[in-house]
Amino acid sequence: MAPIPITIVTGFLGSGKTTLILNLIPQLPQTYKIALLKNEFGDVAIDSQLASSAAISGVQELLNGCICCNLVGQLGDALDTLRNDVKPDRIIIETSGSAFPATLAMEVNRLGRETGCYVLDGVVVVIDVENWKGYEDTSYTAKMQQKYTDLIIFNKWELVDERKYDDCLDRVGDLELQIANVKSDKGRVDQSLLLGLDSALAKDGDSVHGGYSKDRPQHDHSDDHQTEVEVLSVNLVSEGDTPKSVNVDSLETFLLSAPKDQVYRIKAIVSASHPLASSNGDVDESAGPSGGIAKYILNWAFGRWTFTHTKAILPPPTNVASSPTTEIPQSPKHETILRMTIVLARDEATKWKGRIEKGGMIEQEGEGGFLIVDRVV
Repeated sequence: MAPIPITIVTGFLGSGKTTLILNLIPQLPQTYKIALLKNEFGDVAIDSQLASSAAISGVQELLNGCICCNLVGQLGDALDTLRNDVKPDRIIIETSGSAFPATLAMEVNRLGRETGCYVLDGVVVVIDVENWKGYEDTSYTAKMQQKYTDLIIFNKWELVDERKYDDCLDRVGDLELQIANVKSDKGRVDQSLLLGLDSALAKDGDSVHGGYSKDRPQHDHSDDHQTEVEVLSVNLVSEGDTPKSVNVDSLETFLLSAPKDQVYRIKAIVSASHPLASSNGDVDESAGPSGGIAKYILNWAFGRWTFTHTKAILPPPTNVASSPTTEIPQSPKHETILRMTIVLARDEATKWKGRIEKGGMIEQEGEGGFLIVDRVV
């Protein structure tokens, strides 16, 4: 069974973590199960009562202590309880206190290695722009801790003037590290940025592209609010009756070269002729011996990635016959061997669309095949 992805959401009290999570729920398929592990200070867990009423399948609490410090030893038991009782598709850990959860991230990684039941998907820090005064500690230790943060979300920025928001950006810049950051839309961030792709989301072909579509209405942003990310849809289509594979070496080179301050997430379902290795060297052997074509879920998040074997079916791209930019060869059969979404920083889509279309990054093993690359956001 594939490991359960874990998303860590952290930030100081009142920054908007629970609101962020609750705004995530309506963006997910109705059958998708999220379990929540909360770390509260004090005995009254009001947020957990709120979360329990918002289609979250299960809640566990660790009270009166910091999950990043003295409660870290209880993490495994709490995760196991959620895994056994709820059987979730994903676990979200919401923690108050430390804005740099290095200890927590390392513990999740350790539990993942020892049990094979969990995998760290991403670490998100929520900053309340209205009330935040900046990081008091910009030492080497703080910078090392910051390396365990994948994404900073600036929340409540609508409530301050531009000068205060710029000051907040400068204080983050004091750490002198390149970390992806976006502004929320009143506590909402698109799920394609917050969450990677997993087996449950892959059952819905639209989820591979994060729910984005040229023909599907998007979230209604205010007139003066520009989207914080840009999204590319990539399809690699083979021809003929013989199953084909992506060029694994080219794909791995692409994953290694993608800078995490420009490319935030890459999600894909990939057809491959042999088991694929994650960035830590682990190989999902559940597909069986090499020789046949197997499908894998690729989940790349801020510089690291996993490949998980899946039985998900890749639907044909909807624009194979109508793409205005791609000349479609006439063939009795088209098969999609890679369907990918790339979530990028603002103003990066045009550049990366050109790089991918130029070739050498995403291609079929051997000759043949063609790419369809569209910007959807």
